[in-house]
Amino acid sequence: MTIRRAWTMKLKPGAADQYRAMHDAIWPEMLERMRATGVRSFSIYRQGLTLFAYQELDGVERPGFEPDATIRRWWRALEPLMECQADGQPLRQELEETFHFSVEPDRD
Repeated sequence: MTIRRAWTMKLKPGAADQYRAMHDAIWPEMLERMRATGVRSFSIYRQGLTLFAYQELDGVERPGFEPDATIRRWWRALEPLMECQADGQPLRQELEETFHFSVEPDRD
């Protein structure tokens, strides 16, 4: 089962280049953490200061998912660049999926 999630976040003025640079050099431990938690695909798009994130996960939704030390450290590194909560987690607005279309790959 694939779970699709999308949300928006906001950058602070003047932070777009540094935000991109951080993701161009994303920590290997962040990529490993995503793999370990079932993330199959994760994209972030930007329009002005608005970020649109899209994620596909294998498995089931994990309510109450607790971020580990790697994720918290990543949030703290991004905190000067984004609108964030007191714990460093980026403020995000979850989006409701209203339409989805996909074609399954051919299986031999």
